[in-house]
Amino acid sequence: MLMHASCAARDGLGVLLTGAPGSGKSDLLLRLLDRGFSLVADDQVEIGKDGMVRPPRALEGLLEVRGLGLMRLPFTREARPVLVAEIAPVSAPRLPARRTSSLLGLPEIAVDPRPASAAQLLALAFDLATGRATQLSGAFT
Repeated sequence: MLMHASCAARDGLGVLLTGAPGSGKSDLLLRLLDRGFSLVADDQVEIGKDGMVRPPRALEGLLEVRGLGLMRLPFTREARPVLVAEIAPVSAPRLPARRTSSLLGLPEIAVDPRPASAAQLLALAFDLATGRATQLSGAFT
């Protein structure tokens, strides 16, 4: 299945960034690279029958960096998605309820990409989704 999304991975596990064109997916993906994640795919992902996310062959290693252009970067060939982040420039509730992606059955959160903390928030959510962190209340309780 081909999906309009970007994907970053760490330790073979991925986070899918979904949202409208121009919502900030590529920029947030670029910031995740500074937090120890690797590029899987930008703008489009292929989700195989095995559940793995891969870049379409024509887009392997490509990342659009607004203000610079299309860049070729090192990339990870596949990742098992564990989290969906809906990227939209709207404020999320302080203590959001648990959400699940209707398409993939994975935990899903809303992320406003504009704050400087957006990449750290997403890295924390990734750690929660993978069991590397715990929380007292909110989206993963």
